[in-house]
Amino acid sequence: MKKRVLSLLLVALMTASLLVGCGGSSGSSSGGGSSAETAAPIDAPEGKIINIYSWNTEFQTRVEAVYDKVDHTSDDGTITYLTDGAEIHWIINPNTDGVYQNKLDEALLRQSSAATDEKVDMFLSETDYVVKYTDADVNVAIPLTTLGIDPATDLKDQYDFTKVVASDANGVQRGSTWQGCPCLLVYRRDIANDVFGTDDPDEIAAICGDWSKMKDAAAQLKAKGYFTFASYADTFRSYGNSISAPWVTGTTLTVDPRIMEWISDSKEWVDAGYLDKTIKGQWNDDWNKSMSSKSKVFAFMFPAWGIDFVLTPNWDGPAGSWGVTTGPQAFNWGGSFIHGCVGTDNPEHVKEIILALTANADNMTKITREYTEFTNNRPVMNSFATDESFGTEFLGGENPFKYFGPAAEGIQMTTLSPYDQGCVELIQNSFGDYLQGLVDFDKAKSNFEIAIKERYPDLTEIVWPS
Repeated sequence: MKKRVLSLLLVALMTASLLVGCGGSSGSSSGGGSSAETAAPIDAPEGKIINIYSWNTEFQTRVEAVYDKVDHTSDDGTITYLTDGAEIHWIINPNTDGVYQNKLDEALLRQSSAATDEKVDMFLSETDYVVKYTDADVNVAIPLTTLGIDPATDLKDQYDFTKVVASDANGVQRGSTWQGCPCLLVYRRDIANDVFGTDDPDEIAAICGDWSKMKDAAAQLKAKGYFTFASYADTFRSYGNSISAPWVTGTTLTVDPRIMEWISDSKEWVDAGYLDKTIKGQWNDDWNKSMSSKSKVFAFMFPAWGIDFVLTPNWDGPAGSWGVTTGPQAFNWGGSFIHGCVGTDNPEHVKEIILALTANADNMTKITREYTEFTNNRPVMNSFATDESFGTEFLGGENPFKYFGPAAEGIQMTTLSPYDQGCVELIQNSFGDYLQGLVDFDKAKSNFEIAIKERYPDLTEIVWPS
């Protein structure tokens, strides 16, 4: 189960001459099983340039906030200078249209022949494509144990699902994250009061606590002239993250029944007027405007980053207009995973940064306080959840972690494949046209089959539920 780019990466990296090691051979004990992973000399000096690949500056701001060796950052934001004389060079490419992955893959293919100061030292991946880089045979992400990080002890407070996502098929953890991304129902208080006579989060949870109740609530919202959600895409992750098997096994793509339920339920909701038919998908101007004070949209299902990076910039009304509570289904959306790259000459810096961001409770507390981010540490999140003095200005003083913590406990992530990003994007694009009334159902299926095979030419069969 490999994309062609993975095979190319494997060939290139099998010949790497400068590969990481932290005090002895990584060998089979790492779980990697690839001859590419031979140890560098134990006394090899650290390099002076640490190249980190990412798709935005979120990780950079977190590093600058908590890594104790940070001195200052250049005015243009491209270089962070450390107190030990090393420099972090930030290589940022947009995630849209696969640009980030393409640029990263090109750099990984050059890794064995690149000059020392040009090698990839660290890179980030998202949940939708993390499996592509943690694959043991491809062996581009260093096992944490090779870096001297013991997941069982150093990362014992992380949520289990984040550790599963960051591990290869052998259970060897090859990355770590400072964040968890459980989703909550984020709702307009004024609309809640108008329709339900209350904006109390516990009462709204009782009204919207499962999909059957949510549908009843949608009818009440429609009667008052409101949409429940902005777009059919707003509900996709709750279905797509609960599929029973990976999208792709071998060269066969199997469309899960849960995806078909999303299509049929979305059609029902669009036809009933519970969703705004004029808004096609997400991440476009119409979707952004649906978060404004003039919008008639009641709610979104967002993780903490969605509130901070998406909703807050698009809201033009007073603070305190939105509340959060338990939604109809617990699910995860997103997550940025940090990986040390095979071939780095900076294994100690890589180790320090991973531990500073993902294992230090004080640092995670700081990130949560400063960025209202759900951090990947159970005790820290439990502490925030029960802290009656903590609240966020945007939510009118409400403490969202009271609801985020329980939502995270119900998340399982065991069905990932390297093809997830393309499958998630293209099934929504193809059937979005169907839900918009632009094509019929069979044409949407055909369009998906064509698009997915263009994206992944190695796929030989697409199986739809009977």
